Amino acid sequence: MKNVFTLLFILLLVSCNAIKVNYDYDKATDFTNYSTYNYYPDMDTGLSELDTKRLLDAVNSEMQLKGIRFSEDPDFFINIESESFQAPRNNTVGVGIGGTGRSVGGGVSVGIPVGQSKLEREIRFDFVDVKKDELFWQGQGQSSFKENVTPEIREEKIHALATKVFSKYPPGK
Repeated sequence: MKNVFTLLFILLLVSCNAIKVNYDYDKATDFTNYSTYNYYPDMDTGLSELDTKRLLDAVNSEMQLKGIRFSEDPDFFINIESESFQAPRNNTVGVGIGGTGRSVGGGVSVGIPVGQSKLEREIRFDFVDVKKDELFWQGQGQSSFKENVTPEIREEKIHALATKVFSKYPPGK
């Protein structure tokens, strides 16, 4: 029985820090044509300079694992944008008052928010064909974000997000 509670606790912890991933792509694209990449020269990630460096290191690592090389004359550009926002609270406590009598009923219910709202970060990756100047793949990841954590934890979270988003590239694998 103790093992069941331990397993449930671990699942709860993992689900709280889940990274949500969405991706989309042009079905007509032949992804074998893309073996080199670079970043848009005027890219503004919306992250701090240090977090941008961490993210680019994570992207470079993922691309290298997929056999895609960084190049000054690339097949495609990567554009990265991010946004931080307050996630809506979904924990509430309901308080109700009601009465009933012969054929008469009524009630009042109030939802009281519990806990702090969470800060979420969404990072979007756009892959654009250099020759056609067309978007052919887009991935985005969303996860919880805390501003006051150590650089090691920031790097770990950013790398985990990049790993999960790029697990969907190229599609069909």
